[in-house]
Amino acid sequence: MQAIEYLWRDRKRHLGLPLSFTKYSLSEDRLFCETGLLNLKQDEVLLYRVRDLQLNISLGQRIFGVGTVCVVSSDKSIPHLDLKNVKRPREVKELIHRHVETAKDKRRMRTTELVGSEGDGGLHDVEDPEDELD
Repeated sequence: MQAIEYLWRDRKRHLGLPLSFTKYSLSEDRLFCETGLLNLKQDEVLLYRVRDLQLNISLGQRIFGVGTVCVVSSDKSIPHLDLKNVKRPREVKELIHRHVETAKDKRRMRTTELVGSEGDGGLHDVEDPEDELD
């Protein structure tokens, strides 16, 4: 079993301090959220499934130098993952964005918007049709 190499790690912060049992981490191809002290729960989102990133920074968060990065994915079990109160949220969002694009390029995934599609907002991840020719 090979250890996961993390590109970024942080904890959910309270008043700017990492006093939480919620841990966030980013690897080359996945985003992890681990919660709990005695009973641990780890969720992960495959980066190629990320559809959108959003940054929310309230006044209170600005005072303490933290923010929330919202990750919207096509993952059925975790369609929305909030990385709450992380340090340097703008840098974290850009880091995730770069690795999402890299992961999609590796899998030759392209996101297309179909006008008039109902139910899922019209976004679909489509594999490169050239892959079928190989």
